[in-house]
Amino acid sequence: MGNRVPHEDYEWVYTDQPHAERRKEILDKYPEIKTLMGPDPRLKWIVCMMVFIQFLAFYLVKDLDWKWDLFWTYTFGSCVNQSITLAIHEISHNTAFGNNKALWNRYFAMFANLPIGLPFSASFKRYHLDHHRYMGGDGVDVDIPTDFEGRFFCTRIRKFIWIVLQPLFYAVQPLCINPKPISQLEITNLLIQCSFDVVLFWLWGVKPLVYMLASSLLGMGLHPISSHFIAEHYMFLKGHETYSYYGSLNLLTFNVGYHNEHHDFPSIPGRLLPLVNKISAEYYEDLPQHTSWVRVLYDFIMDDTLSPYSRIKRKLTGEMKLE
Repeated sequence: MGNRVPHEDYEWVYTDQPHAERRKEILDKYPEIKTLMGPDPRLKWIVCMMVFIQFLAFYLVKDLDWKWDLFWTYTFGSCVNQSITLAIHEISHNTAFGNNKALWNRYFAMFANLPIGLPFSASFKRYHLDHHRYMGGDGVDVDIPTDFEGRFFCTRIRKFIWIVLQPLFYAVQPLCINPKPISQLEITNLLIQCSFDVVLFWLWGVKPLVYMLASSLLGMGLHPISSHFIAEHYMFLKGHETYSYYGSLNLLTFNVGYHNEHHDFPSIPGRLLPLVNKISAEYYEDLPQHTSWVRVLYDFIMDDTLSPYSRIKRKLTGEMKLE
């Protein structure tokens, strides 16, 4: 990273994202990859298991001392809740029940949302599909930090604070960048989630509620697993906007680390993305990749050339839309 200077703006490009073209090339050469597309029959059972594990944890923490409540929140609850959010990411691509049962996927995502404490599954799907279609698109892709974030969070201390508060900024970015009218499914998601939170408080008191909400906020903030947010698309090398990670934390995150593969083939379940990499290895082996998500956090904070501005952003035209 040598003599690079700090970013004072996004890296603006006027070219299409690389994933559509690479997908076309790979499918032309390896058409058998199409057989990997479709739902993952294991996903719904894994999600149910994680949700009920958290239900059990809610019961177990209700009588703990606060210090142990907070200890288990960060060491266990945050890992499970971050994994559940990535399960919801999987479900947003209809990989639980398939495209022909789209509404089943939406309501199942609301069920998976319950241990998170805050309703986000319905909104996430709307905005996440824009992220795939118009990656980095100006005024469309809400995964890009706002201009304020890029200008203000540019020192090591401020970047540390920005990572801690990452859940807040992820919630605010859609409202600043690409606000959409509230949908009926979002209202349903809100009502179901609020009802669950009230019942949880009524049954077992405040400690399970704190455990649940803190698990979500800590798991999306300064946490080894949450660093995938930065690892996926922040420009650690100039000109490269998507990075994969092939380490062991993929076991907890539905292989979200296989991020180039995921953007090339968003309809393939995470469980099968290693097969995509294996079949078409020559397309991925020379791409930049991360070897440690913990190192990603350290490098992002300590490298003065990296900041929320370290993203590729593109001006969109009609021809640049993916599918």
